[in-house]
This record gives sequence, C-alpha cells and structure tokens, in this order.
Amino acid sequence: MNYYARFIELAGDINSRMPEYVVEKINAALNSQKKSLRGAKVLLLGIAYKKDIADVRESPALDIMKILQQKGANVIYNDPYVPELAMDDGKKSKSVELNSKLLISVDCVAIISDHSKYNFQWIVDKARVVVDTRNATKFVKNGREKIFKI
Repeated sequence: MNYYARFIELAGDINSRMPEYVVEKINAALNSQKKSLRGAKVLLLGIAYKKDIADVRESPALDIMKILQQKGANVIYNDPYVPELAMDDGKKSKSVELNSKLLISVDCVAIISDHSKYNFQWIVDKARVVVDTRNATKFVKNGREKIFKI
C-alpha cells in the first residue's frame, strides 16, 4: 500500500515540474538558433488541457505561458477550440490566426495540444524551430532537423 501512495506522489511531482521542463526545451531550441528566450516570440499551439477539446482547466499550457512571460518571452497562442483566454491578472488573451506569415515570423513554435485540425507538416515547413511536447510530428517527413521532442 505504501508503494502505491508513493507512486501517486511521484507522478504528481513529475507533472508539476513538466511546464518548467518544457520551457527549458523551448530555451534550448531557441539557443540552437542563436536566440535568447528573453525577447523571443514564442507561439504556443493548443492550450486546451487535451486534444480536440475547449477545456483549459489545469492545462499545463497556462503555466508554460506564465513561465515564458516571466522569463521575458513574447508569448502568443493559437487554439481552434479556445478563441479567448482569461489570464490570472484579469487580462484577456486571444488566439491568433494560424497562417504562413505568423509561422515564419515567430522564433519558436511549441506544440502543447496536438489538435486534429493542425497540419503538422505544414507547420514544420514554415516554422524556424518546433518543440513538440505531444509527438505530434511523428509522421512529418521533411524538416525533422527543426524538431525538438520531449
């Protein structure tokens, strides 16, 4: 019985540290492009708690966004299921339109929720660097050198 409780505790500990780990990977991806996290424009794809839903409660994307902002990154998001997001400070953030111009302009794209509506090959083709937290790019054929997996 004691082992089971410890296992649950460890799982919770790992989950709570994951947003910081994702931010470290985003920082490494930016560094590979000779970019600093401070001042970088980072696009989060999918901020919902899981694939193809609109629920953001307990979504790690919110913590990732907050940590990135605290470290000086300019963070924007796209989520076809979450058009607007109320932030902790009372401000609202809106989902940006996902298009070629946007993907080319950002320093890093981080896939947080692997929504079915995303064309991951197209995203990788246009982006400078991609951090994939969901193994969403497993079938991407071209541009694999731009992908950082978690």
